[in-house]
Amino acid sequence: MAQAHGKQHDYHLLDPSPWPLLASLATFVLAVGGIVWMRSQGEGEGLFGLQGPWVFAVGAAALIAVAYLWWRDVVIEAHRGDHTPVVQLHLRYGIILFIASEVMFFVAWFWAYFDFSLFPSGLEQIENMQQAIGLVQRNEVFGGQWPPVPVEMTEAVVPATGMPAEGFFKATFDPWTLPFINTLILLTSGVTVTWAHHALLKDDRRGLVLGLFLTVLLGVIFTAMQAYEYTHAAFSFAGHAYGAAFFMATGFHGAHVIIGTIFLLVCLLRAMKGHFTPKQHFGFEAAAWYWHFVDVVWLFLFVAIYVWGAGPNPGAH
Repeated sequence: MAQAHGKQHDYHLLDPSPWPLLASLATFVLAVGGIVWMRSQGEGEGLFGLQGPWVFAVGAAALIAVAYLWWRDVVIEAHRGDHTPVVQLHLRYGIILFIASEVMFFVAWFWAYFDFSLFPSGLEQIENMQQAIGLVQRNEVFGGQWPPVPVEMTEAVVPATGMPAEGFFKATFDPWTLPFINTLILLTSGVTVTWAHHALLKDDRRGLVLGLFLTVLLGVIFTAMQAYEYTHAAFSFAGHAYGAAFFMATGFHGAHVIIGTIFLLVCLLRAMKGHFTPKQHFGFEAAAWYWHFVDVVWLFLFVAIYVWGAGPNPGAH
């Protein structure tokens, strides 16, 4: 009779959980708070009397709490034996599809960048008035070349913030200085996370923890150096197509680096508690795959934006 009531299959039927609903509500509050915050910045007032930063903070805090509690339950399921080989296979399919969706996300930014850089003067053949207007606008913005023509401005920097003024463009980054160092840092972090993975497969706990620690440290260093790079940019984000394309592509990659660093930090804490085994370590494997994806995207960014798109006089500032 005990076997009749036991688990007779390799699949995991999830228990009722409040986390999907609560995560959706927290995301909604986060989005509303962000919209209200941006609206108040642009128009000097909130929406329906709400203060954007506070609503955004409440949504962010709620989303972080729900994510922690949700993933805690997933870890408990793994230790309980619910993640059978079949379930682990499906989890791997899930992370592969997730990374594929992230690839398409970055394809959009690369598409925009190459559209600007390959066609700075617009389309060669004007078929209608809308395209003609677009051609004129591109010539005005880019000066018919890429990178755009340097813009001379009386006030190149906003005194209150120390950041480049809107529409300011002087030069691109020299790819063989800080960007190249950051590339080496990120590639080294890919080596250390692979080292940690192989150490885990050999049940080498010390190698696992050390490899993860070095990877997290390199991720933090990369983020700090990119923040330093942003503060020394010779072009603005607002009012300029080059700055918008550059900061959106590299900025979203930076956000993924921060997320991946947190992902690996959680894996480091779990590894120190002895959670992973050579046969069951999907959480770490997912983090490693995500980190390698971040590495590959950066290589494309470095080659396409920093090197190929540097222009004739990079680092002139």
